[in-house]
Amino acid sequence: MAALRGVPHAIPYQGSKRVLAHAIVPLLPEGTADLIEPFAGSAAVSIAACHLGIPRRVRLRDVNEPLIALWRRILDEPDALADDYAALWEAQRPDPAAFYRRARDDFNAGHAPHLLLYLLARCVKASVRYNRLGEFNQAADRRRLGARPSLMRARIRATSRALAGADVAAGDYRAPLTGARPADVVYLDPPYQGVSASRDHRYMRGLDRDEFYAALREAVGAGVSFLLSYDGSTGPKRYGPAVPPDLDLLALAVPAGPSAQATLNGRRLPTVESLYLSPALRDRLGGTATVLARLSGGRPPVHPA
Repeated sequence: MAALRGVPHAIPYQGSKRVLAHAIVPLLPEGTADLIEPFAGSAAVSIAACHLGIPRRVRLRDVNEPLIALWRRILDEPDALADDYAALWEAQRPDPAAFYRRARDDFNAGHAPHLLLYLLARCVKASVRYNRLGEFNQAADRRRLGARPSLMRARIRATSRALAGADVAAGDYRAPLTGARPADVVYLDPPYQGVSASRDHRYMRGLDRDEFYAALREAVGAGVSFLLSYDGSTGPKRYGPAVPPDLDLLALAVPAGPSAQATLNGRRLPTVESLYLSPALRDRLGGTATVLARLSGGRPPVHPA
């Protein structure tokens, strides 16, 4: 969708998220009331949808309280946040590596939102990682210093405008999912390996897989319209367990370009993201054939998994 080329993003995200947003936005029905992201992250889908004027309102939720605090500053204090980022960016120049480590330590001690923005702008693949103590521990990308202050300011302002009026709060995924109304759409993007009994270093808290499936079943039973990004593959390697077939979700395979990690390691391996639609959303859009037709004009091609 050419209209998505100018979508802003204050919080950096990987290219696959941009591709996935292009696939998801056409699946938001006309008349969508609230677009709800219970795993907000970079909110790539919500920003893209608002850029096109699709939902009436956006609701962002995440258990990561520092991330939600950053979103509040993006929405409420865009210029002050940009000023704080600019000060950090300029201060790092004598010794970027040492400054990043100090900023990471300071963030882990106090969770200041502007420090999180700086870390996300500088870290490897713009990807959050936490240790077992819940501390941000992702290393810096030594090849870059992060977006220049002028560019970051423009991104923050544009994102703040796009998401104006958004409802942002820290919290668990279950209530926003199971309590969604018929005209709402929920987009779920849990960490692939985190939807399990084991901890995922991309997430501050582990997610129990059985509890997650139970919430999905409740949402299906309540007729909630939702999309789920849950598993995927890079080359021959698959990430995440398969979604239980009894949920009766429509599975789509979305080619998302080369793997960022494989590229860093000198290889080019294709990444495929799995996208699932709830029965209510599939029916709301007119069935499987209509779902595929809504996507047929875009790139990359999307097909049943």
